[in-house]
Amino acid sequence: DRLVEEGLENGNLRFVVGAKNAVADCEVAFLCVPTPQRADESADLSYIEAATQEIAALLPPGTIVVNKSTVPVGSTRVVEAALQRPDVRVVSNPEFLREGSAVGDFLSPDRIVIGSEDQAAAITVSSLYLGISAPIVVTDPASAETIKYAANAFLATKLSFVNAIAAICEGVGADVSDVMLGLGYDDRIGREFLRPGPGWGGSCLPKDTRAMVRIAEDAGYDFRLLRGVIDINEDQFNRVVDKLEAAVGGSLQGRTVAVWGLTFKAGTDDLRDSPSLPVISGLVGRGAVVRAYDPTVAVDWDDAPAGVEIVGGPLDACNGADVLAVLTEWDEFRTVSPRAVGEQMENSAVVDARNCLDRALWQRHGFDYRGIGR
Repeated sequence: DRLVEEGLENGNLRFVVGAKNAVADCEVAFLCVPTPQRADESADLSYIEAATQEIAALLPPGTIVVNKSTVPVGSTRVVEAALQRPDVRVVSNPEFLREGSAVGDFLSPDRIVIGSEDQAAAITVSSLYLGISAPIVVTDPASAETIKYAANAFLATKLSFVNAIAAICEGVGADVSDVMLGLGYDDRIGREFLRPGPGWGGSCLPKDTRAMVRIAEDAGYDFRLLRGVIDINEDQFNRVVDKLEAAVGGSLQGRTVAVWGLTFKAGTDDLRDSPSLPVISGLVGRGAVVRAYDPTVAVDWDDAPAGVEIVGGPLDACNGADVLAVLTEWDEFRTVSPRAVGEQMENSAVVDARNCLDRALWQRHGFDYRGIGR
């Protein structure tokens, strides 16, 4: 909000109505539209094409169109075809922003990727990032488009790898937190994305990994590794349901499960492809009654899964519950008193699918604590 206010006050930012007003007198126009997943798991470029066609005749001569959207390899040609403007140059400049920290990621990026076959256009787009300290990778459009998908595919691979190692840790008596700590000190591996969980989700990784598999198929390559990554993630949802079933004695039929967290991660209200949803679906499918709380989800949520009651607080979710499932790592969950939770529940059992609670504290209060990989 502060940055928006400053931009308005300084005259660096203005909001307009209509494409004509948006691109009037512009030198650079950014395309920032969604590319949802089609039924065949490929990327839907209809929003890109529609936005491009809308501004095509309105752009001043010599404008540079910069595509920030996540698009398959070859999409720069799609934009050029939609423009039908030989005087307008198209540059690929993929974004690498995380939900909940987009502003910080933009101002302090790991890298800036610019894909263009026109050197002058690449230089112009690079100049827009003056004042931002980050390596700038200038390449061709196809490579820039591939970098974005490859990055998300690798992050998904890392997350599935951690969950697979967590499963092994449970079988051999190791603690995945210590294992990942030891791995993270290796600079070749890095410390980021080394936390186990109920599975990965959100608006990017699920659709981009599936799209990458499709891109590979179109390129004549069977991306078995990435298909395995996706399979491991889907298996993880069921593993969490299995843990909850074991925590109540072997059957979820008629049992009440309290759920903390519905969004795919803390710090966002995004429910798209959240791992909480297939976990909840699995619980309901096995006969459980689910009562869920998330600080960003209203109790009258119209799209609540069938058989799920949305409540207004963490203790409300625990009222009469047989087991508690922590599916999103919201900070407020760490501060809830285990004693207060135990007073609400029928049985003192918790499955911490984010390993975000103080295990020793909850165990001291008599809870059967079950995490991931420990």
